Amino acid sequence: MKFLVNLLTIVVIIVAIGLLIYLPWTVLVALVVLLALWMAFTRTGRQAWSVTKVGIATIPQRLGSSSVIIVGIAGVVGVLVALLAMGEGFRQTLQQTGGTDTVIVMRGGATAELSSGIGRDEATLVQQLPGILKDAQGKPIASPELVVVANIPKKGTNTDANVEIRGVGEQAFALRPNVKIISGKTFGAGMRELIVGKGALAQFKGLEPGSSLNLGNQQWTITGVFESGDAHESELWGDVEIVSAAYRRQGYQSLTARLTSPDAIEQLKAAIVSDPRLKVDAKTTIDYYSAQSENLTRVIRVIGIVIGVIMGIGAIFGALNTMYAAVATRAREIATLRAIGFRGLPVVVSVLLETMVLALAGGVLGAAVAWLLFNNYTVSTLGANFSQVVFAFKVSPALVWNGLKWALAIGFIGGVFPALRAARLPVTTALREL
Repeated sequence: MKFLVNLLTIVVIIVAIGLLIYLPWTVLVALVVLLALWMAFTRTGRQAWSVTKVGIATIPQRLGSSSVIIVGIAGVVGVLVALLAMGEGFRQTLQQTGGTDTVIVMRGGATAELSSGIGRDEATLVQQLPGILKDAQGKPIASPELVVVANIPKKGTNTDANVEIRGVGEQAFALRPNVKIISGKTFGAGMRELIVGKGALAQFKGLEPGSSLNLGNQQWTITGVFESGDAHESELWGDVEIVSAAYRRQGYQSLTARLTSPDAIEQLKAAIVSDPRLKVDAKTTIDYYSAQSENLTRVIRVIGIVIGVIMGIGAIFGALNTMYAAVATRAREIATLRAIGFRGLPVVVSVLLETMVLALAGGVLGAAVAWLLFNNYTVSTLGANFSQVVFAFKVSPALVWNGLKWALAIGFIGGVFPALRAARLPVTTALREL
């Protein structure tokens, strides 16, 4: 019988944790409202509220031990939210780079521009296919592009890092209207000149307008700074033909073009398949950049959850010790309440609520610290083209909410066993304790 009771207890705990972590906030709010109604309009609920008020009122007297729960859970939530904010920032930066109305064409089977290659004849043929938008002069709004990687020292550490140099065609700015020159001027056609993204300028040394850069054993001049609000801010741009000549490339690595409509991607793909001269694949830029972000985002998420679980176990033990001590301190008080007619359920609910209030305080503290320290904090990391991608941490409301749910789950686990012990404590034994 005791085994079945323990098994049922474990099942209830697992279900409760699942509800706390996976249910949407609307359902959890509804459960909180139902709990409040139960405590307001039922005799057992009012008893639970009475015991809870007493427990919460004594928290200042146990501030030292209570702070163990708050600080421990704050650490868990802070680290978890910060790591997930890193993945979210990276994902958003790459996804903002693409859209459903632009397409990137690469060699068949290539997963990234650096591993791709398309011939000049292929680039010319693709630009004439149906589905590619043309400007007022009848020119395809398309940019054949070349990507190379250069070593440039990072600010602060002075260590070399890979920075992406992108050679772009004359239609690059019409293709990407979000790219704006904010300082200096754009590169000249046929000139060894580069413009630098705002993110790259902030992270790497020697990229200020007017400075020189040695690329391909040639001196290049930085003429301006641009912003785009996406991953292109991590790059340096120059004339694709001059970049190609400097690195002795015969063709391009990709072709990016604007579609006549988002639905035109299927028309373009069909045209590519029907032309035996073309050995290329086409996909919308949002699909391409979303795929580029998936692996790193998944790794960051896994690392964050693993670290969160490890730290959470420590926080659970801290909560268990604190609440067991609190129950032992209040043993006579709880026994007295039981003796005058209070049942075990109000005692269980009161101890759980007290623990979860402390856990919620810790969760709010951890989320606030993560937001203050890391929201919009700019860093760079290695992307799919083996070059640095500059992005900012994004502490979104969804991440904060997830952190708070983790805090409540930890508080629930840390409070349920002391709560059950308090409810099962024999009245006569408890009354004899000093």
